[in-house]
Amino acid sequence: MNLDPLDWESQRAFLAVLREGSLSAAARVMGVAQPTVRRRLDALERSIGVALFTRSPSGLTPTDAARDLRAHAEAMAAAADAFARAASADTGAASGTVRITASDVVGAEVLPSILAGLQRKHPGLAFELSLTNRNEDLLRHEADIAVRMAQPTQAALVATRVGTVELGFFARADYLKRHGTPKRLDDLARFALIGPDRETGVLRWFRDLGIDLKRSMFSCRTDNQIAQLGAIRAGLGIGVCQKALAARDPRLVPVLPRAFSHGLDTWVSMHEDLRRMGRVRVTFAHLVAALSAYYGKAAPGA
Repeated sequence: MNLDPLDWESQRAFLAVLREGSLSAAARVMGVAQPTVRRRLDALERSIGVALFTRSPSGLTPTDAARDLRAHAEAMAAAADAFARAASADTGAASGTVRITASDVVGAEVLPSILAGLQRKHPGLAFELSLTNRNEDLLRHEADIAVRMAQPTQAALVATRVGTVELGFFARADYLKRHGTPKRLDDLARFALIGPDRETGVLRWFRDLGIDLKRSMFSCRTDNQIAQLGAIRAGLGIGVCQKALAARDPRLVPVLPRAFSHGLDTWVSMHEDLRRMGRVRVTFAHLVAALSAYYGKAAPGA
């Protein structure tokens, strides 16, 4: 093996192909020509003496060696991105890039208006939104700030609880007018339900709450929470929705509110080392204040 430890561009090409599945897609993401990606990938394979991909009808299939190297390449990419963000502005200035990770629904439905208000106060700020239900590792600086429905446990993280996300079953009023309204949780099996496709963790969550729902019971199945929310809004059936979001749409009405209501604590967290970064500190404080007001206003009885 004769790998130059500074040859990040070859490793970046490897990661792009791994993520995108083809040379052409990787080239588009990287903003370079396809032959450039091919040359960098060939150079990396020669350096380590191992084939990283095999060709298949669906594109490039990673070898076992490529899968073993993925975590290391991901860590390097996260470190490179963190370096770029750290260099994007003066340490103490409220300007530069802040990367925020949140769930699909919170990132698409809640955060944009909050961040717009912050950007009006600090036009030099730029935001990267990583919408995923996977807990990105703040310790490895994959993101600067996380908004999550779980309390962080790592000692190196600064975390503030901002409120409780209240969940409930909702449907469009015209759907219930056509099909009737369930009176008990057991009645749900007779209605069109909106729920997960492959995400078995959600089904376990329902069972832990005493609701025995199975994948076959959902007439609209998707693991994407934005798509689930869109299906509820479109009138495809009954699904779980944040009460604060349902309140925005007068067409949506609660279903079995006394039989099912669940709250998830919400936390904003960041690595303690980022407190000296003006852009991260300002963004963190704004998110804590805005989300506390948002979820406080949406709380039952508020």
